[in-house]
Amino acid sequence: MAKDIDEIKIHTCADIIDNITSKEPGILRSKFDYVNDKLTLDYDPEKLHNTEVKKIARNVSDKLNSGLQTCNLHLNGRPCDACAAALEKRALEIKGVKDADVDFERKSFIVTFDNKTIEPDDLITQFKTKGLHLTEQTEEVIEEQNFFTRFLDSAKTELAFTIITFVAMISAFILEKSGVDKTIFNSFYLIAYITGGTYGVRAGIRSLKELTINVDILMLLAAIGAAYIGAPFEGAMLLFLFSLSNMLQAYAIGKTRKAIDSLMKLRPTEALVKILGETKTIAIEDIYIDDIIIIRPGERVPLDGVIIEGHSSLDESSLTGESFPVSKKFGDKVFAGTINQSGGLEIKVTRLAKDSTIAKIIKLVEEAQNQKAKTQRFLDKAEQYYAIGVIVFTILMILIPYFIFHGNFDAVFYKAMTLMVVASPCALIISTPASILSAIGNGAKRGILYKGGAYLEQTADIKVVAFDKTGTLTYGKPEVTDVKVIPLPVSEHVIWSGEERELLAMAAAVESKSEHPLAQAIVKSARAKQIEIPEVRNFQSVTGKGVIAELKNYSVCIGSLNFFDDYETHHLDTAFKVVEQHQNEGKTSVLVGVIENKKAFIIGIIAIADVIRPDAAEVIKELRKVGVQRIIMLTGDNKRVAKAIADKLGLDDFYAELMPEDKVRIVNENKKFGVIAMVGDGVNDAPALSTADIGIAMGGGGTDVALETADVVLMSDDLTKIPYAIALSRQAKKVVYQNLIFSMGVIVILIASVLGIQLALPLGVVGHEGSTVLVCINGLRLLNFKRK
Repeated sequence: MAKDIDEIKIHTCADIIDNITSKEPGILRSKFDYVNDKLTLDYDPEKLHNTEVKKIARNVSDKLNSGLQTCNLHLNGRPCDACAAALEKRALEIKGVKDADVDFERKSFIVTFDNKTIEPDDLITQFKTKGLHLTEQTEEVIEEQNFFTRFLDSAKTELAFTIITFVAMISAFILEKSGVDKTIFNSFYLIAYITGGTYGVRAGIRSLKELTINVDILMLLAAIGAAYIGAPFEGAMLLFLFSLSNMLQAYAIGKTRKAIDSLMKLRPTEALVKILGETKTIAIEDIYIDDIIIIRPGERVPLDGVIIEGHSSLDESSLTGESFPVSKKFGDKVFAGTINQSGGLEIKVTRLAKDSTIAKIIKLVEEAQNQKAKTQRFLDKAEQYYAIGVIVFTILMILIPYFIFHGNFDAVFYKAMTLMVVASPCALIISTPASILSAIGNGAKRGILYKGGAYLEQTADIKVVAFDKTGTLTYGKPEVTDVKVIPLPVSEHVIWSGEERELLAMAAAVESKSEHPLAQAIVKSARAKQIEIPEVRNFQSVTGKGVIAELKNYSVCIGSLNFFDDYETHHLDTAFKVVEQHQNEGKTSVLVGVIENKKAFIIGIIAIADVIRPDAAEVIKELRKVGVQRIIMLTGDNKRVAKAIADKLGLDDFYAELMPEDKVRIVNENKKFGVIAMVGDGVNDAPALSTADIGIAMGGGGTDVALETADVVLMSDDLTKIPYAIALSRQAKKVVYQNLIFSMGVIVILIASVLGIQLALPLGVVGHEGSTVLVCINGLRLLNFKRK
C-alpha cells in the first residue's frame, strides 16, 4: 500500500454517521452537509420525541467535531475478502481510527481517523505494529517483506502460473490416457495443483487466520477431495478455471479503473514558468500560486489559473465531457488537464497542483469506487454466512447418504465436492461491483461524477427533480431580449431617427457609467452588435428609479416607470402596455426617455431577462422519458417571472420568492412524492442539495462547493447530462439485478442438476466459473453504455 501524502484531507465520513444513527430506534435517515456542517435527521415522531432526537444529534456532533481525516492508501496483492476484513479489523483496533474500508480489487484502503487523537505519521507507525510494514525506499506497505511474496504478487506471475496449470493438466490427461506409468502423469497433476492452488492456499491461510471462510477455501477443498477419490483431472480443471476466472475478474475491475488512469495522464508533470523575465521548466509540484505559466498551442494546461495574456480555444472535454472547444480570453479561468488548441497563453496560477480541479476529480472518482452500493454491502456481509452454509451443506451431503443410506463413499464424496463447487457464490459476489464500477467509469468519461455506488444506486430511484432557476435552468446572467422603439420625433431640437441601433447606442452610453447588472447587460448587447457607444456628461444615479446623463445637447434617462413621475411624460400609455407584456413574459423592462425642461419623451423600452437555457425544455421532456414523475422549480425571483418560465418549460409546479431555508422546507415537503433530486449550481444551493435524497450540482468547470456538497457532480453546465445520469444509473441497477438473478439461477440449476441427474464435476466447474465470467462481461457493458 503506497501512502500518498496529497490524499490526506479533512473529511467527515457519512458512513460513521450512519453507523451511529442506525443504532438509534426511530431514526429513519441521516444526511450531513459537509460545506455548512449541518446534520439532518429524519425520525419517526411515534418512536422518538424531539428532545431525544436533539440528544442523538448532539452525540453525533460531539464525535464529528473531534476532527476526522481520511488517509487513502494503496494496496498490492491478489483480491482477498478475508484479508480485507483483517486489515479493516486491525485498523479499527488502533486508537483514533473511526472507519476503515479495504478493497483489494481497486487497490484502495481508506482509513478515517481522529486527527486530534493520532497523526498520519503515527498512524503508519501503528500499522507497523499490526503487521503492516512501511519500506523507506518505495513507500509501500505490504504484509510480508520477502522476495517470494513480492514475486507472487506480480500479475505476470499469476498469468504464468495459470498457463502452467493448463499445460500440466492437459499433459497429465494425455499421458494418463496413453497408459504411461502413473508416477509420470501424477507428477504433472502435482505441478498443476501447485501452480493452480498457490494463490488459493495463500488466501485460504489468511482467511483461516482471521477465522473467516472464503471461496478460495471451498475451491481448495473441492480440488483436494477430487484428487482423494481418484479424479485429479477434475480437481486440476477446477483450479485452472478458478484461477482463470479470478484473472478475468481482475481484468474486468481493472477496465473500470482506466477512467482514473486516463485522468492521471491528463496532468503534465512539468510547466514552463516565467521567472524574472526568463522562462524555466519546473515540476508542477514546485510551482506556487501567482506564478506565471506559458502555455503554447497543443499543450495541456498544467495548473488551474487565470489568463493574463492571450486568447485561445481550449478543449475541456477531459473535465466536462463536452466535445466543442471553449473560447477563452483575458480574465477567464482555465483548468489543469485541458488542452490549449490555438493561441499562446500566459496564465497566473490560482491553485497548487494538489488543489487543482483535475486533482479533485481524480480524488473524487477514487473515493467513489470505494463507496460501495447497499446491494454490495449486503452481499459482502452475507458471503461469510453463505460460505459456512455451503460447507455445512457439503458435510451433510457426505454424512447422511454414507451413514444413513449406506451409499458408496467415493460416489457420495464426489457428488458432495461437485455440490460444493456449484454452490459457491463467486458470480453472486462479483455481480454488483463489476456493474457499479463500470457505470461510475462511464459517467466519469462524460463529466458525470457519482460520489459512490450508493449514490449511483439511489439516482436510479429518482421520482422528483427540483431545479434551482438561476444558473441552472437559466444562464444566471441578465441579457437584453427585446428592444422596442417608439419612432416619433420628440422635439424640433432633437432629431430622433427611430432606429433600434440608435436607441441601443443612447442607452448604452448612459448605462456604461453604471455598475448595475442590468446596465452592464445593455452595454454588452450594444458591443455585441458592434454599435459605437458615444460619451456622456454629468452622469447621475437616482436611487430606486434609474440613471440620467447628458448626451450631445439633451438629457437621456433610463429607468422604471416611476422615474417619470415628476415629468410631463409623452407616450406613457404605450410604454405601460409594453412593460406589462414584458412582465407577463418574465422580463424586466427599462424605459429610455429624452428630457427637455420638465417634459419627458419616452422613445423606447428595453427588456432584460435571465435567459432560459436553449436545451432546458428538451431536458424536461427527456427527464419524463427516463421516468421522473414530478419536476418543479425553486427560485428567489418574483412569482410572475417564475410562472412565465415554468409555463414555458412545462414544469409541474414552481415556488417563488424563496430564501435558502425555504428551499430546504420545500424539498422536504416534496419527498412524499418519492426520491427527490435537487439540481443547483452548488454555491447558494448547498443546504437544499444536502437535504435532497440526491444532490446534483452543475460544476461549471469545477467550483469547490459543487465538488464538495453534491452526491452527483456535473462537470459542465450541460443540463442534458442529468437525464443521462439517471438513465445510466437505472441501466446499472438493471444490470445488477440481471447479474444477481442470473448467478442465483445458475447456482439453483447446477445444484438441481447435481442432485437430479448426477452432473459431473467438470461440467459443474465450467458452469460455475462460466457464470462468473458472464456476469463480469455483462457488467463491463456499462462502460460503453450510450443512451439512445
